[in-house]
Amino acid sequence: MKTKLVNNLSANTLQLIINQLAGLVIFYILSIGLDKNSFGQINLALALMLAIFNILSFGIDQIAVRKLASGEDPPIILSLYISHVLITGFVFYGLLFAGRLLFPFINAYDIILLIGAGKLMIYFSTPFKQSAIGMERFRLLAYLSVISNIARACCLVVLTILHSITLRNVIIVFISGDLLELAIGTLLFKQATHLPLTIKWNKSNYISLLKESLPQFGVVMITSALARFDWIFIGIVLSAVKLAEYSFAYKVFELSTLPLLAIAPLLIPWFTRLFKDGAVPDTNKLKLLARMEMIVAAFTIVLINSCWSPVIDRLTAGKYGAVNERTIFILTLCIPLIYLTNFLWTISFAKGRLKMIFTAFAITLAVNVIADIILIPIFKNEGAAIGYLAGYSAQTIYFLIRNDVKELNQVVYPLLISTACACLSVFGAKVLFVNVWVEVGAAVLLYVVGLVVMGQVGLVDAKALSGMVNMSEPELKN
Repeated sequence: MKTKLVNNLSANTLQLIINQLAGLVIFYILSIGLDKNSFGQINLALALMLAIFNILSFGIDQIAVRKLASGEDPPIILSLYISHVLITGFVFYGLLFAGRLLFPFINAYDIILLIGAGKLMIYFSTPFKQSAIGMERFRLLAYLSVISNIARACCLVVLTILHSITLRNVIIVFISGDLLELAIGTLLFKQATHLPLTIKWNKSNYISLLKESLPQFGVVMITSALARFDWIFIGIVLSAVKLAEYSFAYKVFELSTLPLLAIAPLLIPWFTRLFKDGAVPDTNKLKLLARMEMIVAAFTIVLINSCWSPVIDRLTAGKYGAVNERTIFILTLCIPLIYLTNFLWTISFAKGRLKMIFTAFAITLAVNVIADIILIPIFKNEGAAIGYLAGYSAQTIYFLIRNDVKELNQVVYPLLISTACACLSVFGAKVLFVNVWVEVGAAVLLYVVGLVVMGQVGLVDAKALSGMVNMSEPELKN
């Protein structure tokens, strides 16, 4: 098991690093190459399309992963999944295209229509990626996941050298990269798995899959709205310029969760087997894993906030640094909460508690939307960040209340301690030092010292964590 776990983690981490680096190149080139208004319009179109296509999945993506991890027949699951994305994708884009004819006066509709065409290609490729996760083929997942971002990054670098970064050229690059991912991804998946990609329509099986995914569909709708409601609301209520500023801070915030993105896909099939048939794993080992996640999450707060304004303003010619200093600080406070809720969500999902998960995300969305509606008109981008923090705080509290493995609720203490150490180290370093690099080093040192003093890290933890990697699943259940 150790070799397989390490290989899976290595492959998944590698593709995430490549994707995040390519994504960072893309985002940076767009942020400095386009004016704030065009940059905001692109981000509004991306926010709308990503939210809609996530909703169109109906939650079948996660259900497919769980079914494949449980050993169900891959060709049947894949055939149903492909049928679903084709039906829902073509129906939606047909309606979107008709909307262009019915509402020609809507500003930037052409941008939404063109970006939507590219995201439709990405949507058609999702069955291959999710099937790779369910079958724990993470090397294949790595290949499938990096195609589009690498292609877009390379093209944009060339356009930058040629001084040809325009809104029109950016849209062409986005569509081309998405189409390339579908074409090459299909060939790679078929070659690696030898699974048939033919569609065998079975109405009863499809309806059964839809019924099973209904609770998760509600979660998907809520998480999609939660992830992009603030973007859309800012773009409509404030301006494309304010959205450009907020989306820059939010993108850096998203990039900061790279370690979680590396771990999360591995936890779903792993936890599914650990909790299969009502088995109870060793909670001490799970608490150790959660505590290590909290330490990594809070460390991200330290790194981002200790060097934000000087570094970002230098990189963006003063566009997105100081103007986002308070926004990024509030957003980074969400990172430990995101790690913890993902941990508790994965356990609940593995145990099939989908209705409880739906309720958790419904509460999160309600809190976030209400906070955004009240706070964004008053505090603008900072109000959106506060709303996001409020939503995740509500979700964390709910998961802790409804968690049926009560011993795991003790992970709230590492959450609070690590976050407090991070905040104190950042503010302490800012007060004591002026040079940005000295400030970063001091903040990191203060954070580590704080963790040691509060008993959050030690040599025993390193040995125990290493032991978890070497253990088999039966040992983890004891």
